[in-house]
Amino acid sequence: MTTSNRSYFYANGKRKTSRATIRLFPSGSGDVSINETPLLSWADTEEMVYTVLRPLEILAEKKNVDLMIRVSGGGKRAQADAIALGISRVLVKKDMNSRTQLKEHGLLTRDSREKERKKPGLKRARRAPQWAKR
Repeated sequence: MTTSNRSYFYANGKRKTSRATIRLFPSGSGDVSINETPLLSWADTEEMVYTVLRPLEILAEKKNVDLMIRVSGGGKRAQADAIALGISRVLVKKDMNSRTQLKEHGLLTRDSREKERKKPGLKRARRAPQWAKR
């Protein structure tokens, strides 16, 4: 997919330590590339493909737009969630009327949970060393 002289909409999505940058090209053919590879070869499972494409399926935009996605950090699941949030945000930029539909399905809310830091004297964030009587 070439980007020369094509206008696009742009948005970011985040989840844990994953960051996704989405470029949406209106009047496309339904191509989705993640880090310059096709979606089906990037995704490990059908559930991951469903997570990524869910915002497009809700708005029936799957065949009308091309997506060029850059994602980094975290694991594959967090990356898929970051991509879904980014796609939702870019669809709202393209058409403000789609906001209510995406909001109903909870696709515009960022999941702010992140790993808690390790505390001194503990094994992990909250796990204390095992107590020994003797």
